[in-house]
Amino acid sequence: MEHRLISAVESALGWSGADRLGKGFARGSLDDTTLAARILTPNRLLDMAMRRSLSRPQLRCFREGNEIHPATYFNDDVSPRGQSIPMVNMRRLNGLLRQGATLILDQANVFDPTMEVVCRAMQWWSHERVQINLYLTTNDAAGFDLHWDDHDVVILQLAGEKEWEVRGASREVPMYRDADPNSDPSEEIVWSGVMKTGDVMHIPRGYWHKATRCGSGSGQSLHMTFGIAKRTGVSWLSWLADWSREQEIFRHDLERANGADGRALAEAAVRLIGERSPADFLAAYEQETTAARHVPFLDIFGPLDSVVCVSHFRPQIREHGEAVDIVVSGKKLTFMAKALPALWLLLSGKPVHLAQAARVVGADVAEVAEILVEEEVCAPLTPELSSGYTGLVTNAVC
Repeated sequence: MEHRLISAVESALGWSGADRLGKGFARGSLDDTTLAARILTPNRLLDMAMRRSLSRPQLRCFREGNEIHPATYFNDDVSPRGQSIPMVNMRRLNGLLRQGATLILDQANVFDPTMEVVCRAMQWWSHERVQINLYLTTNDAAGFDLHWDDHDVVILQLAGEKEWEVRGASREVPMYRDADPNSDPSEEIVWSGVMKTGDVMHIPRGYWHKATRCGSGSGQSLHMTFGIAKRTGVSWLSWLADWSREQEIFRHDLERANGADGRALAEAAVRLIGERSPADFLAAYEQETTAARHVPFLDIFGPLDSVVCVSHFRPQIREHGEAVDIVVSGKKLTFMAKALPALWLLLSGKPVHLAQAARVVGADVAEVAEILVEEEVCAPLTPELSSGYTGLVTNAVC
C-alpha cells in the first residue's frame, strides 16, 4: 500500500525502507507540514474522547508526571432506562487541560479510520504489528519522566511544540521480560531540542527519553507515536517451543529419579532448529496473523460496489501454473490464473471501485471481490473507512 504519510516519514528520516528501524536515532521534518493536520488535530482527538465509552488504561490523564485518578474526569452516564455507561466528563477534562495536563489515548487506530488506515500501511511497510498512541499536552505541563520503551518508536508532531531529550541505551536492546531491570539511565545525550509541527523522530528500543512543555507557557502539543515491536531471537525460540509440542519426545516428563535423556532431547532440539529457521518464523508471523476488525458485508444493505484489502500484512500472491494461491490471515485461497489481474488490484491495499475496475481487468473482478470479502481479506469500503484514505491513498483505479 502506497501511503502518503509513510512516504513522507521515510523522506523526512532519510530512509528508503524499513530496514533502518531500530538501528539508530533519526530525526527530520515533513516536506509538507499541512499533512499533519490531515492526520489529526487536537479537536478531533477530543471529539474521539467525547463520543466513545473509554476507560483506563486506554485513556489516561497526567499532571506533574503523576496520573490523575480516573474518577476526576470520568463519570457514568445513566440512560432513561437506567443503563450505566462510563464516559469522559468533558467539562472536567476541560478544566484539567486548561490548568495544564497530558491526555493519552492508546490504540487510536481502533477508534479512528484515518488512524486505522495509516497503522495498516505502517504494518505493511514494516512487516511488524504497529500500535498508534496519541499524546495531547497543554500549557505548562510535563510528560513522562526519563524512561525507555521496549519497542521502536516513530514519532510525528501533529500540532504545537514540545521539548525533548533523547539519550542512548544503557543496555543493548533491552526487553520487557529481561535478565536485567535496566533501571540506570544513560548519560549520553543523543539529541535535545523542540519538536515542532511536522517534525518526525525515530527512537530505537532502549533509548532513554523524556518530553515536556514545562517552562513553555501557554500553548499545546499533539504528537502520535507508532509503537513497532519487532520480532527478536527470543520470539523465534518461543515459536520453536510451540512447535516442539508436535513431537512426542518433548511432551514426556523429565524424570529426576532415572535421569532425563538429555542427549536425545538436545538432538531433537537441534533438528527442530534446523527445520524451522528465523526466516520461516518471520514469514509465518505475517501469514498466520488473524483477520483484522472490519465492517461485515450484508447484501440486504445493498450490492457490493467498493472494497479494500484490510489484512494486517500484505497478502502473498503465489503463481503456479494455471492456479494462483493467496496466503493471508492464516488462510490459503486458490484461484484460477485468469483471476490474477483482479487479485493484484484488489489486494493492492488501495480502495477499489468495482465498476471502474471491471472496465480495466474484466467483469470477473466483482466475483473475486465477493470471495475475498467472504474470506475477510477485503472489506466493504464504507463512507467512514473511505474517509481514512481520502487524500492519503489513491484509488486503485482512477
